[in-house]
Amino acid sequence: MSAEHSASPSETASWLRAQPALTGSAPPLDAATLPPEPVTLFRDWIATASSAGVPEPHSATLATVDGDGIPDARTLILKDVDARGWAFAGPRSSRKARQLAARPAAALNFWWQPLVRAVRVRGAVQEASAAESAADLAARSAAARDGIADGAWVLWRIVPDRVEFWQGSTDRNHTRIVYERAEHGWILNASGSPSEAGRRA
Repeated sequence: MSAEHSASPSETASWLRAQPALTGSAPPLDAATLPPEPVTLFRDWIATASSAGVPEPHSATLATVDGDGIPDARTLILKDVDARGWAFAGPRSSRKARQLAARPAAALNFWWQPLVRAVRVRGAVQEASAAESAADLAARSAAARDGIADGAWVLWRIVPDRVEFWQGSTDRNHTRIVYERAEHGWILNASGSPSEAGRRA
């Protein structure tokens, strides 16, 4: 294969580039009215996504790292979010459980295409109490509980050190709202919006 031919885009690359992007409609957003911590804004955004008819707005991609440092990702369902973190669950025998046991850190990514919005959460992962894990298992359907023994189901929480809210714009002046954990709360920076600002929360 000649260098000239190899430098040309493939048919797949050309097809991908031709696909439409940022086709949704973003809701109004004013950076001047942002809450001082990320949980409140996340709850607002996921509720807005649900009200807008986004299918399964509580689904997210969870990324972990294995013992060799190779990243892994899968789609799962968010179980809860509060000041303690973003919760998800799964069998203790799963690959993600083994990876989290070896390297207790992860990232979550939510993508709500019709609203051109995404949320990224990353930080350390903590295992919930046995009682919390058992309660989450008990809340599943009988079919979903079938074959799972006591203690074999785990609820985890990402305790984030960084949460990014992203809202796309057709002019590529995308809005990024970033919360970074500090010693006494959160540092909030917003950029790219009409009310561009940066401040300590």
